[in-house]
Amino acid sequence: MINPNSTPILTVRGLRASINGTEILKGIDLTVKSGEIHAIMGLNGSGKSTFAKVLAGHSAYEVTGGSIQFEDKDLLELPPEERARAGLFLAFQYPIEIPGVANTQFLRLAYNTVQAQRGKEELDPLEFDDFVREKMKLLEMKPDFLDRSVNEGFSGGEKKRNEILQMALLEPKLSILDETDSGLDIDALKIVAQGVNQITNKDNATILVTHYQRLLDYIVPDYVHVMQAGRIVITGGKELALELETRGYDWINENNSSIAGVLA
Repeated sequence: MINPNSTPILTVRGLRASINGTEILKGIDLTVKSGEIHAIMGLNGSGKSTFAKVLAGHSAYEVTGGSIQFEDKDLLELPPEERARAGLFLAFQYPIEIPGVANTQFLRLAYNTVQAQRGKEELDPLEFDDFVREKMKLLEMKPDFLDRSVNEGFSGGEKKRNEILQMALLEPKLSILDETDSGLDIDALKIVAQGVNQITNKDNATILVTHYQRLLDYIVPDYVHVMQAGRIVITGGKELALELETRGYDWINENNSSIAGVLA
């Protein structure tokens, strides 16, 4: 439920970004407040994943215009690691493998780095082991995940659960899930969605980047935004995603001016 008294976590105005001289984002405006879940939908090439990566500070993209405010910080002034420490989390569509680095070492380093940034106590290996095992129950993960190299040999579903486990440990202010449903069967999708729902609260916010409505059956958004050609062309409630599932994206072009429930 949208809280009228919630405060902005992310404010994007006129954002333009390019890669190798080609403009991908052509003026994005978006406000995300605490307690909200926003879904960004669109066809391949519409700019959804580019938007997610630009928010995270991916070096391949050049921001050529606009602004991004993250709480009281100018996000564009921060390198990627500082954005992460400030509370921005990006779950990748294709999580990378890190051979030779045990999952438990990676997770504890990430957790303690954020704890230090927040002025809180770090956990030693034994304390962290107890802590992470409790979080793993949210995602029905087996303890042997901790001893395996980060994402090495993981199935698609295991990689996505590992990403959401990181999210649960780090407790970010803003989570950006870039096509988290990609490659998941229905059982894995339900488990991942259950984990996201349990992490979501009135003090944080989530942006879901997805092609399909099926993820939104399990993580219900407050707002749905449709991107085309680097712009958000229409915004509505969860009903908009259902219309897209039924009628496809061509329906947007044919009926943009008459769709009921569109938000200014």
